[in-house]
Amino acid sequence: MNFLKLANKKFLIFLLFIIYGCSEPEYYLFDGREGRLEDFNGKWLIINYWADWCPPCIKEMPELSAFYESNKDEVLVLAFNFDELEGSELKEQILRFKVKIPSLLTNPKELYGWQPPENLPATYLIGPQGILRESVIGPQTQESLEKLLEKNKRL
Repeated sequence: MNFLKLANKKFLIFLLFIIYGCSEPEYYLFDGREGRLEDFNGKWLIINYWADWCPPCIKEMPELSAFYESNKDEVLVLAFNFDELEGSELKEQILRFKVKIPSLLTNPKELYGWQPPENLPATYLIGPQGILRESVIGPQTQESLEKLLEKNKRL
């Protein structure tokens, strides 16, 4: 009897693994990576909306990169192009504006159900459990992002 229970549990685990493995990705990154929202759980996530026609967006890119480099063990920082560029157009802008953080191709509206920001740059902080913790409009610095993260860790 115990053997049958154990076999059934193993089969169910195997079945869940197969179902999860065959499901469509929920997000795509420009570098070819893809996955499911659960992949982000356990880390803080920052999604930054930017565009090439937004000078403050371009100015903050090095700050976002520096913050990411200093905190990548606990924070993932993703850039999302507000104009939803893809392919060679996005690649050209990533190179031109030295975007050194991963670029999200999937619209956050599809992932989280929120409306796009009315102003740029816009930065969204999502907690390790996948819940939006805070959003800020305007250019960020490495220091302002550090403070935003520390404040939200204490909540």
